[in-house]
Amino acid sequence: MSDHQPITLKEKVRQLPDKPGVYLMKDRLGRIIYVGKARSLKKRVSSYFQRGRARTVAQPKIRALIGLIADVETIEVKSEPEALLLEGKLIKQWRPRYNTDFTDDKRFLLVRVDPGEELPRFRLTRLRKEDRSRYFGPFAHSGLLRKTLAQMRRQFGILLGDGTPQAQPDGTWRLYDDVREELYGTENTVTAEAYRRRVEDACTFLEGKSREWLETLRTEMAAAAGRQEFEKAAELRDVVFALEETLRKTRRFERTDPTRPEGDGEALEALQRALGLPQPPRTMECFDISHISGTFVVASMVHFADGKPDKDHYRRFQIKSFVGNDDFRAMEEVVGRRYRRLAEEKKPLPDLVVIDGGRGQIGAALKAFVALDLEPPPLIGLAKQHETIIFPDARPPLNLPLNHPGLNVLQRLRDEAHRFANTYNADLRSKKIRESVLDDFPGLGPVRRAALLATFGDIDKLRAASVDAIAEVDGFGGRMAADLHAFLHRPAPPPGEPADPNA
Repeated sequence: MSDHQPITLKEKVRQLPDKPGVYLMKDRLGRIIYVGKARSLKKRVSSYFQRGRARTVAQPKIRALIGLIADVETIEVKSEPEALLLEGKLIKQWRPRYNTDFTDDKRFLLVRVDPGEELPRFRLTRLRKEDRSRYFGPFAHSGLLRKTLAQMRRQFGILLGDGTPQAQPDGTWRLYDDVREELYGTENTVTAEAYRRRVEDACTFLEGKSREWLETLRTEMAAAAGRQEFEKAAELRDVVFALEETLRKTRRFERTDPTRPEGDGEALEALQRALGLPQPPRTMECFDISHISGTFVVASMVHFADGKPDKDHYRRFQIKSFVGNDDFRAMEEVVGRRYRRLAEEKKPLPDLVVIDGGRGQIGAALKAFVALDLEPPPLIGLAKQHETIIFPDARPPLNLPLNHPGLNVLQRLRDEAHRFANTYNADLRSKKIRESVLDDFPGLGPVRRAALLATFGDIDKLRAASVDAIAEVDGFGGRMAADLHAFLHRPAPPPGEPADPNA
């Protein structure tokens, strides 16, 4: 910077008009570092260069900004509302460093969820870090945010920042103390994996709430501008920008598995060459069947986009067409259900379908496409014992090197389908085991049992219901409702002794 530049800058400021407009602060390299609006460009911009201004400003960021200003460019407009709109447009266009810093200032709350924790908690913070945490916000209405988090704790059984879960000897976690266990209707002792599913559901809910609040903020911003409360409108606009950015980053985070390396594009091209596909398989779906000795038979389908999990398109299936242990029939059913739906909705099929299994499972999947009179997309099986790729045509089985990048993508896809199916199976087993307590209550036949579960959803909600609520179920009166309520809340029997349903 030359000796004469500060004088030139001051002269430029003195010549500014006493009219509304937008000003762009630049550093010595000509980079735009801040964009602001003004009712009077002359008064607003000159305030930055008052004698001793940098020393008397309380906020360190503003002091730093003043020290970096080497030039100012202005754009004159007709009115203050026009200045407000132009300021927002230029902030979005240039994303100046100090506008971003002010938006992230400690005025508004964020919600932070760290997936690296064994039991992720929902914490309030005013500082966004460049880490692997998920952030929601900023939120201008802190009272509403705190009420929403309290609601989420009751609804989803999640931990907030003040949670103190206790590890149990069997590897599970006790989330709350006795008082909170009575207040919250969710199961209090859970595995870490089950708790993480709660976290995912709660994050989805909070993202939806964020979108609702975004629309509210936009309405408030427009109303403030209509009342000519331009400072309030600008403040709300900054929150809208920040919340829009957070939602964009959150969506990107959900569609990316942070534990996986980048560079899946090359792996997909390697897989294309190995399988002789017409194009890299950017979309892949994998099916897996899970059961224990023919009971609790379920299936999963996971969807990968560009080599990474796309959980919005995951699907879980209960087998409907038969009862028993037949992986081939189960595979035929779920593949048929999946692609019948896509065909009816006129949605594209994936670039590659992967079946967890060998030639029998592949044949079952092909039967589903034949029954639908639908041309199947490229289809392979992946037999786990030797990671052998099975083709549905006359090609011989293929064994790729275990370090082959294309095989590694297939393994991740298959393992994710396996995990998703087993998780669903475990959920159903746990629910069935909890519901089996009703078998010990005398006089409760299948009709009344079905009515109870249809009304309350599961045994945990039934146990939390009042006598009056149970009495409203078809087939129940006050006496039977009271007996069932007492039965569900009876003390546990001593170890080794059966429960007494008449106790």
